[in-house]
Amino acid sequence: MLKVLCTALSAEEGPHFDLLSAAGFECDVVPRQLDMWQEDVLISALQGYHGVLAGSEPFTPKVIRSCPDLRVISRTGVGFDAVDLAACDQQKIVVATTPGVNHHAVAEHAIALLMGVARGFPSGDQGVRRCQWERMARPRVMGSILGLIGLGRIGQATATRGIGLGMKVIAYDPWAPQEFVQAHGIEMVSLDDLYSRSDYISLHTPVTPQTRHMINAQTIACMKPTTVLINTARGPLINESDLCTALAQGRLRGAGLDVFEVEPLPADSPLIGMSNVLLSGHVAGLDCESHRDTFAMAADTVISLHQGGWPAERIQNLKNVDGWTW
Repeated sequence: MLKVLCTALSAEEGPHFDLLSAAGFECDVVPRQLDMWQEDVLISALQGYHGVLAGSEPFTPKVIRSCPDLRVISRTGVGFDAVDLAACDQQKIVVATTPGVNHHAVAEHAIALLMGVARGFPSGDQGVRRCQWERMARPRVMGSILGLIGLGRIGQATATRGIGLGMKVIAYDPWAPQEFVQAHGIEMVSLDDLYSRSDYISLHTPVTPQTRHMINAQTIACMKPTTVLINTARGPLINESDLCTALAQGRLRGAGLDVFEVEPLPADSPLIGMSNVLLSGHVAGLDCESHRDTFAMAADTVISLHQGGWPAERIQNLKNVDGWTW
């Protein structure tokens, strides 16, 4: 029997079990006591499986070469920077994502982090728990400038929510959808202008050689010391060491972070002890609706490929390949 392993978090419930079972697949969930971020552990867990509904685990060349039965890595999300596409191309392993299912969830989470930092969390929460009430006036969000780096589905969903809060939205994206930009009165600017003008900067761009560590000491120096940085995209967009230094020295007002350079966030990270930083554990895309739709699409990709389909809008590698079969 063909077998699919769920390594993505929160895979214990969802429509993927019934969908895969009806299509003739056995679907298992990896034991949660295993550390899937360790290459050898991931390799061992994947032996004998033909497909994987994956989270953010690192599918390195070693992992790819060590799993001879694997045909499909179906990511439960839109990011695929943890998967070595070149190695998958060599092994003819399909890498797919689930576009268009979680943009509202991520946008809501980005705004939640923004509002949390704007209103003084987590320091206010921590103070009350210590019976030390903190009363401090903070700038109103309405009327402030929200700078978006990336104006794809998630960036657009964040933009409309920012506008709804009364924020002025500016954005940087060389491929911005002009109809959306014009309809919502978004001002397109250069990165330098966005860094210098924004009160809040929210990242919504993939990690590429050009964007890796785009937030660093040099770019932070262009920002106002009252700026708040929000990241629900990918951790490596930010040089965390530079960010920690800037936050500690008061060169940024605060940050709201859902993703990190190393995940899970190491226990010795300086971010954990900072009262002007609001943290969450790579859950921005996870609400009930997106969870259902993401796992349904991830499973459907595996089924479609096995039945001879090629859902091209989901597939991120093997470009211009003809005749791929399972």
